[in-house]
Amino acid sequence: MQRREFLKNSAAVAGGAFTLGAPSIVSAATSLKFDSYVSDSAGPSWTDRWYLDELEKRTNGEVEVRRYWSGSLNKVGEHLAAARDGTSEMTLIAPGYYQAELPVTRGLDWYFRMNRADALQRVCRETYEKFDPLRAEWEERHRSKVLYWTTWNYAPLILREPIDSLEGLKGKRIRGYGVATDVIEALGGTAIPMAAPEVYPALERGILDGVYGFDFVTAVAYKLHEIAPNFYDIGDGPHGTSAVIMNKAVYDGLPDDIRQVSDQIVDEIYDHKFAEIYGEVLERYVDTAKAEGVQMNTISDAEKERARGLVQPAQVNKWIENVAPKAGVDGEEMQSIISDAIAKYDPEGVLRRPYEIATGS
Repeated sequence: MQRREFLKNSAAVAGGAFTLGAPSIVSAATSLKFDSYVSDSAGPSWTDRWYLDELEKRTNGEVEVRRYWSGSLNKVGEHLAAARDGTSEMTLIAPGYYQAELPVTRGLDWYFRMNRADALQRVCRETYEKFDPLRAEWEERHRSKVLYWTTWNYAPLILREPIDSLEGLKGKRIRGYGVATDVIEALGGTAIPMAAPEVYPALERGILDGVYGFDFVTAVAYKLHEIAPNFYDIGDGPHGTSAVIMNKAVYDGLPDDIRQVSDQIVDEIYDHKFAEIYGEVLERYVDTAKAEGVQMNTISDAEKERARGLVQPAQVNKWIENVAPKAGVDGEEMQSIISDAIAKYDPEGVLRRPYEIATGS
Protein backbone atom coordinates (compact mmCIF):
# COMPACT_ATOMS: atom_id res chain seq x y z
CA MET A 1 0.00 0.00 0.00
CA GLN A 2 1.37 3.40 -0.94
CA ARG A 3 2.45 5.78 1.76
CA ARG A 4 -0.22 8.37 2.42
CA GLU A 5 -0.09 11.96 3.46
CA PHE A 6 -2.32 13.32 6.20
CA LEU A 7 -3.79 16.76 6.64
CA LYS A 8 -2.99 16.75 10.34
CA ASN A 9 -4.07 20.25 11.24
CA SER A 10 -6.83 20.83 8.76
CA ALA A 11 -10.52 19.96 8.71
CA ALA A 12 -11.76 16.64 7.37
CA VAL A 13 -15.30 15.81 6.49
CA ALA A 14 -17.05 13.91 9.30
CA GLY A 15 -20.68 13.04 8.91
CA GLY A 16 -21.56 16.23 7.07
CA ALA A 17 -19.67 18.46 9.54
CA PHE A 18 -16.00 19.40 9.78
CA THR A 19 -13.90 17.97 12.57
CA LEU A 20 -10.59 19.63 13.36
CA GLY A 21 -7.59 17.33 13.24
CA ALA A 22 -9.32 14.29 11.70
CA PRO A 23 -7.17 12.38 9.17
CA SER A 24 -7.69 12.53 5.43
CA ILE A 25 -6.54 9.57 3.32
CA VAL A 26 -5.67 10.10 -0.32
CA SER A 27 -5.30 6.74 -2.07
CA ALA A 28 -7.44 3.65 -2.70
CA ALA A 29 -6.81 -0.04 -2.06
CA THR A 30 -8.53 -1.75 0.89
CA SER A 31 -11.52 -3.94 0.04
CA LEU A 32 -13.64 -5.45 2.81
CA LYS A 33 -16.78 -7.57 2.97
CA PHE A 34 -19.59 -6.82 5.40
CA ASP A 35 -21.94 -9.73 5.95
CA SER A 36 -25.32 -9.53 7.72
CA TYR A 37 -28.02 -12.14 8.22
CA VAL A 38 -30.73 -9.46 8.19
CA SER A 39 -31.92 -7.02 5.54
CA ASP A 40 -30.54 -3.53 5.11
CA SER A 41 -33.77 -2.14 6.60
CA ALA A 42 -33.66 -4.23 9.80
CA GLY A 43 -33.06 -2.48 13.11
CA PRO A 44 -29.26 -2.46 13.58
CA SER A 45 -28.66 -2.13 9.83
CA TRP A 46 -29.40 1.59 9.96
CA THR A 47 -26.40 2.17 12.23
CA ASP A 48 -24.31 -0.36 10.34
CA ARG A 49 -24.95 1.34 7.01
CA TRP A 50 -23.98 4.69 8.50
CA TYR A 51 -20.70 3.25 9.84
CA LEU A 52 -19.84 1.62 6.50
CA ASP A 53 -20.75 4.72 4.49
CA GLU A 54 -18.69 6.94 6.78
CA LEU A 55 -15.71 4.57 6.65
CA GLU A 56 -15.69 4.77 2.86
CA LYS A 57 -16.31 8.50 2.77
CA ARG A 58 -13.77 9.51 5.39
CA THR A 59 -11.06 7.43 3.77
CA ASN A 60 -11.77 9.08 0.43
CA GLY A 61 -12.42 5.69 -1.14
CA GLU A 62 -9.30 4.04 0.31
CA VAL A 63 -11.67 1.57 1.96
CA GLU A 64 -14.31 -0.06 -0.19
CA VAL A 65 -16.92 -2.22 1.54
CA ARG A 66 -18.96 -4.82 -0.30
CA ARG A 67 -22.22 -5.38 1.54
CA TYR A 68 -24.01 -8.73 1.73
CA TRP A 69 -27.45 -8.44 3.35
CA SER A 70 -30.12 -10.99 4.22
CA GLY A 71 -27.74 -13.93 4.50
CA SER A 72 -26.63 -13.61 0.88
CA LEU A 73 -23.04 -14.59 1.73
CA ASN A 74 -23.48 -16.77 4.82
CA LYS A 75 -26.62 -18.25 6.31
CA VAL A 76 -28.09 -17.49 9.73
CA GLY A 77 -25.88 -19.08 12.38
CA GLU A 78 -22.77 -19.15 10.18
CA HIS A 79 -21.56 -15.59 10.60
CA LEU A 80 -19.46 -16.00 13.74
CA ALA A 81 -17.39 -18.76 12.18
CA ALA A 82 -17.15 -16.80 8.94
CA ALA A 83 -15.66 -13.78 10.72
CA ARG A 84 -13.36 -15.96 12.83
CA ASP A 85 -12.05 -17.81 9.78
CA GLY A 86 -11.85 -14.77 7.50
CA THR A 87 -14.66 -15.67 5.11
CA SER A 88 -16.18 -12.32 6.08
CA GLU A 89 -14.02 -9.46 7.26
CA MET A 90 -16.92 -7.78 9.09
CA THR A 91 -20.28 -9.03 10.25
CA LEU A 92 -23.20 -8.39 12.59
CA ILE A 93 -23.41 -10.95 15.39
CA ALA A 94 -26.58 -11.47 17.40
CA PRO A 95 -25.35 -13.61 20.34
CA GLY A 96 -28.71 -15.28 20.81
CA TYR A 97 -27.89 -17.42 17.79
CA TYR A 98 -24.55 -18.47 19.32
CA GLN A 99 -25.32 -19.21 22.95
CA ALA A 100 -22.90 -22.16 23.15
CA GLU A 101 -20.09 -20.31 21.39
CA LEU A 102 -20.50 -17.04 23.35
CA PRO A 103 -21.24 -18.03 26.96
CA VAL A 104 -19.54 -14.98 28.49
CA THR A 105 -21.31 -12.60 26.14
CA ARG A 106 -24.58 -14.18 27.26
CA GLY A 107 -23.94 -12.39 30.55
CA LEU A 108 -24.78 -9.15 28.72
CA ASP A 109 -28.13 -10.45 27.53
CA TRP A 110 -31.12 -9.92 29.83
CA TYR A 111 -34.40 -8.04 30.26
CA PHE A 112 -36.00 -5.85 32.95
CA ARG A 113 -32.72 -4.38 34.26
CA MET A 114 -32.56 -0.99 32.56
CA ASN A 115 -34.55 1.42 30.45
CA ARG A 116 -32.69 2.87 27.45
CA ALA A 117 -31.18 1.13 24.42
CA ASP A 118 -28.49 3.76 23.83
CA ALA A 119 -27.38 3.28 27.44
CA LEU A 120 -27.17 -0.51 26.98
CA GLN A 121 -24.72 0.02 24.14
CA ARG A 122 -22.40 1.97 26.44
CA VAL A 123 -22.82 -0.60 29.21
CA CYS A 124 -21.61 -3.28 26.80
CA ARG A 125 -18.57 -1.23 25.77
CA GLU A 126 -17.54 -0.60 29.38
CA THR A 127 -17.93 -4.28 30.28
CA TYR A 128 -15.87 -5.29 27.23
CA GLU A 129 -13.11 -2.93 28.34
CA LYS A 130 -13.13 -3.92 32.03
CA PHE A 131 -13.87 -7.65 32.03
CA ASP A 132 -10.96 -9.46 30.40
CA PRO A 133 -12.73 -12.82 29.86
CA LEU A 134 -15.39 -11.09 27.74
CA ARG A 135 -12.78 -9.48 25.53
CA ALA A 136 -10.82 -12.75 25.33
CA GLU A 137 -13.93 -14.65 24.23
CA TRP A 138 -14.07 -12.48 21.12
CA GLU A 139 -10.45 -11.67 20.43
CA GLU A 140 -8.79 -14.96 21.37
CA ARG A 141 -11.42 -17.68 21.06
CA HIS A 142 -13.13 -16.27 17.98
CA ARG A 143 -10.24 -14.22 16.62
CA SER A 144 -12.49 -11.19 16.15
CA LYS A 145 -12.41 -7.60 17.30
CA VAL A 146 -15.65 -5.97 18.46
CA LEU A 147 -15.76 -2.75 16.45
CA TYR A 148 -18.83 -1.53 18.28
CA TRP A 149 -21.67 -2.89 20.34
CA THR A 150 -25.16 -2.35 19.06
CA THR A 151 -28.67 -3.31 20.10
CA TRP A 152 -32.02 -4.11 18.55
CA ASN A 153 -33.50 -1.13 20.40
CA TYR A 154 -36.84 -2.30 21.84
CA ALA A 155 -38.83 -5.48 21.30
CA PRO A 156 -42.59 -5.25 21.77
CA LEU A 157 -44.64 -8.30 22.57
CA ILE A 158 -46.44 -8.90 19.25
CA LEU A 159 -49.67 -10.90 19.23
CA ARG A 160 -52.24 -12.03 16.70
CA GLU A 161 -55.07 -11.55 19.19
CA PRO A 162 -55.32 -8.85 21.90
CA ILE A 163 -54.98 -9.67 25.59
CA ASP A 164 -56.30 -7.90 28.69
CA SER A 165 -53.37 -8.80 30.94
CA LEU A 166 -50.27 -10.96 31.00
CA GLU A 167 -52.48 -13.84 32.09
CA GLY A 168 -53.60 -13.97 28.47
CA LEU A 169 -50.17 -15.29 27.46
CA LYS A 170 -50.65 -18.64 29.15
CA GLY A 171 -50.33 -21.43 26.62
CA LYS A 172 -49.69 -19.15 23.65
CA ARG A 173 -46.98 -20.19 21.19
CA ILE A 174 -44.60 -17.28 20.93
CA ARG A 175 -41.43 -17.03 18.90
CA GLY A 176 -38.45 -16.50 21.17
CA TYR A 177 -34.90 -15.46 20.51
CA GLY A 178 -32.00 -16.08 22.89
CA VAL A 179 -32.86 -15.16 26.45
CA ALA A 180 -36.21 -13.80 25.26
CA THR A 181 -37.35 -17.38 25.73
CA ASP A 182 -36.82 -16.93 29.50
CA VAL A 183 -39.26 -14.03 29.49
CA ILE A 184 -41.89 -15.88 27.47
CA GLU A 185 -41.77 -18.89 29.75
CA ALA A 186 -41.70 -16.82 32.95
CA LEU A 187 -44.88 -15.07 31.79
CA GLY A 188 -46.65 -18.35 31.01
CA GLY A 189 -46.18 -18.64 27.26
CA THR A 190 -44.60 -21.43 25.24
CA ALA A 191 -41.35 -20.30 23.64
CA ILE A 192 -40.73 -21.41 20.04
CA PRO A 193 -37.14 -20.76 18.85
CA MET A 194 -37.14 -19.62 15.24
CA ALA A 195 -34.85 -17.68 12.89
CA ALA A 196 -36.10 -14.26 11.81
CA PRO A 197 -36.83 -15.09 8.15
CA GLU A 198 -39.18 -17.91 9.20
CA VAL A 199 -41.37 -15.82 11.48
CA TYR A 200 -43.81 -14.24 9.01
CA PRO A 201 -44.86 -17.51 7.34
CA ALA A 202 -45.15 -19.17 10.77
CA LEU A 203 -47.54 -16.43 11.89
CA GLU A 204 -49.44 -16.70 8.64
CA ARG A 205 -49.93 -20.45 9.02
CA GLY A 206 -50.95 -20.17 12.67
CA ILE A 207 -47.88 -21.98 13.95
CA LEU A 208 -47.24 -18.95 16.15
CA ASP A 209 -49.66 -16.92 18.24
CA GLY A 210 -47.13 -14.15 18.65
CA VAL A 211 -43.56 -12.95 18.57
CA TYR A 212 -41.16 -11.68 21.22
CA GLY A 213 -37.52 -10.73 20.81
CA PHE A 214 -38.20 -9.16 17.40
CA ASP A 215 -37.32 -5.48 17.53
CA PHE A 216 -39.93 -2.88 16.58
CA VAL A 217 -38.24 -1.56 13.42
CA THR A 218 -37.61 -5.01 11.99
CA ALA A 219 -41.09 -6.21 12.93
CA VAL A 220 -42.66 -3.36 10.96
CA ALA A 221 -40.15 -3.70 8.09
CA TYR A 222 -40.94 -7.43 7.88
CA LYS A 223 -44.70 -6.66 7.92
CA LEU A 224 -45.43 -8.88 10.92
CA HIS A 225 -48.32 -6.58 11.80
CA GLU A 226 -50.20 -7.78 8.73
CA ILE A 227 -50.85 -10.98 10.69
CA ALA A 228 -50.23 -9.88 14.29
CA PRO A 229 -51.24 -6.23 14.74
CA ASN A 230 -51.24 -6.06 18.54
CA PHE A 231 -47.97 -4.60 19.88
CA TYR A 232 -47.48 -4.43 23.67
CA ASP A 233 -44.87 -2.50 25.65
CA ILE A 234 -44.29 -4.66 28.73
CA GLY A 235 -41.62 -2.47 30.37
CA ASP A 236 -38.79 -4.90 29.70
CA GLY A 237 -36.13 -2.36 28.71
CA PRO A 238 -33.77 -2.51 25.72
CA HIS A 239 -33.45 -5.62 23.63
CA GLY A 240 -30.85 -7.67 21.87
CA THR A 241 -27.25 -6.92 22.75
CA SER A 242 -25.34 -7.47 19.51
CA ALA A 243 -21.96 -6.60 18.05
CA VAL A 244 -20.38 -5.64 14.77
CA ILE A 245 -17.07 -7.44 14.60
CA MET A 246 -14.04 -7.64 12.35
CA ASN A 247 -11.66 -10.55 11.89
CA LYS A 248 -8.82 -9.78 14.33
CA ALA A 249 -6.02 -10.42 11.84
CA VAL A 250 -7.71 -8.11 9.34
CA TYR A 251 -8.18 -5.42 11.99
CA ASP A 252 -4.57 -5.68 13.18
CA GLY A 253 -3.39 -5.58 9.57
CA LEU A 254 -5.15 -2.34 8.71
CA PRO A 255 -2.94 0.73 8.39
CA ASP A 256 -2.94 2.85 11.53
CA ASP A 257 -4.68 5.71 9.78
CA ILE A 258 -7.63 3.55 8.72
CA ARG A 259 -8.02 2.21 12.26
CA GLN A 260 -7.93 5.78 13.51
CA VAL A 261 -10.75 6.76 11.15
CA SER A 262 -12.78 3.70 12.19
CA ASP A 263 -12.24 4.44 15.87
CA GLN A 264 -13.38 8.03 15.39
CA ILE A 265 -16.60 6.87 13.70
CA VAL A 266 -17.21 4.35 16.49
CA ASP A 267 -16.72 7.03 19.15
CA GLU A 268 -19.42 9.08 17.43
CA ILE A 269 -21.76 6.08 17.42
CA TYR A 270 -21.41 5.73 21.19
CA ASP A 271 -21.48 9.46 21.84
CA HIS A 272 -24.68 10.39 20.03
CA LYS A 273 -25.09 8.88 16.58
CA PHE A 274 -26.73 5.61 17.61
CA ALA A 275 -29.51 7.43 19.48
CA GLU A 276 -29.81 10.01 16.71
CA ILE A 277 -30.14 7.43 13.94
CA TYR A 278 -32.48 5.16 15.86
CA GLY A 279 -34.58 8.04 17.17
CA GLU A 280 -35.33 9.21 13.63
CA VAL A 281 -35.95 5.67 12.39
CA LEU A 282 -38.26 4.81 15.29
CA GLU A 283 -40.34 7.94 14.74
CA ARG A 284 -40.72 7.10 11.05
CA TYR A 285 -41.61 3.48 11.75
CA VAL A 286 -44.08 4.41 14.48
CA ASP A 287 -45.88 6.61 11.93
CA THR A 288 -45.86 3.75 9.42
CA ALA A 289 -47.07 1.24 12.01
CA LYS A 290 -49.98 3.42 13.11
CA ALA A 291 -50.96 4.14 9.50
CA GLU A 292 -50.94 0.41 8.72
CA GLY A 293 -53.15 -0.60 11.61
CA VAL A 294 -50.76 -1.51 14.41
CA GLN A 295 -52.41 -1.26 17.82
CA MET A 296 -49.82 0.32 20.15
CA ASN A 297 -50.60 -0.96 23.63
CA THR A 298 -49.00 -1.13 27.04
CA ILE A 299 -49.72 -2.87 30.31
CA SER A 300 -50.23 -1.27 33.72
CA ASP A 301 -47.30 -0.29 35.91
CA ALA A 302 -48.37 -2.97 38.36
CA GLU A 303 -48.28 -5.60 35.60
CA LYS A 304 -44.84 -4.37 34.52
CA GLU A 305 -43.52 -4.73 38.05
CA ARG A 306 -45.06 -8.18 38.32
CA ALA A 307 -43.38 -9.18 35.06
CA ARG A 308 -40.07 -7.79 36.30
CA GLY A 309 -40.35 -9.84 39.45
CA LEU A 310 -41.02 -13.00 37.44
CA VAL A 311 -37.95 -12.48 35.24
CA GLN A 312 -35.36 -10.82 37.49
CA PRO A 313 -33.15 -11.63 39.26
CA ALA A 314 -33.84 -15.22 38.19
CA GLN A 315 -32.63 -14.64 34.63
CA VAL A 316 -29.27 -13.19 35.70
CA ASN A 317 -28.83 -15.74 38.48
CA LYS A 318 -29.42 -18.55 36.00
CA TRP A 319 -26.44 -17.31 33.98
CA ILE A 320 -24.27 -16.83 37.10
CA GLU A 321 -25.05 -20.30 38.44
CA ASN A 322 -25.22 -22.39 35.27
CA VAL A 323 -23.34 -20.71 32.44
CA ALA A 324 -20.51 -18.69 33.97
CA PRO A 325 -18.90 -21.61 35.88
CA LYS A 326 -18.82 -23.79 32.76
CA ALA A 327 -17.20 -20.89 30.91
CA GLY A 328 -14.62 -20.56 33.68
CA VAL A 329 -15.50 -16.97 34.58
CA ASP A 330 -16.52 -15.16 37.74
CA GLY A 331 -20.13 -14.39 36.93
CA GLU A 332 -20.71 -12.22 39.98
CA GLU A 333 -17.71 -10.04 39.08
CA MET A 334 -19.01 -9.50 35.56
CA GLN A 335 -22.51 -8.71 36.76
CA SER A 336 -21.11 -6.26 39.31
CA ILE A 337 -19.33 -4.41 36.49
CA ILE A 338 -22.57 -4.41 34.53
CA SER A 339 -24.62 -3.12 37.46
CA ASP A 340 -22.18 -0.25 38.02
CA ALA A 341 -22.28 0.61 34.32
CA ILE A 342 -26.10 0.54 34.29
CA ALA A 343 -26.15 2.95 37.23
CA LYS A 344 -23.76 5.25 35.36
CA TYR A 345 -25.27 5.21 31.88
CA ASP A 346 -28.97 4.40 32.11
CA PRO A 347 -29.92 7.80 33.59
CA GLU A 348 -28.20 9.40 30.57
CA GLY A 349 -30.14 7.36 28.00
CA VAL A 350 -32.40 9.30 25.64
CA LEU A 351 -33.74 6.80 23.11
CA ARG A 352 -37.50 6.58 23.59
CA ARG A 353 -39.52 3.39 23.25
CA PRO A 354 -42.01 3.11 20.36
CA TYR A 355 -45.01 3.34 22.71
CA GLU A 356 -43.62 6.56 24.19
CA ILE A 357 -43.19 8.01 20.72
CA ALA A 358 -46.69 6.95 19.67
CA THR A 359 -48.32 8.51 22.71
CA GLY A 360 -46.01 11.51 23.10
CA SER A 361 -45.05 10.43 26.60
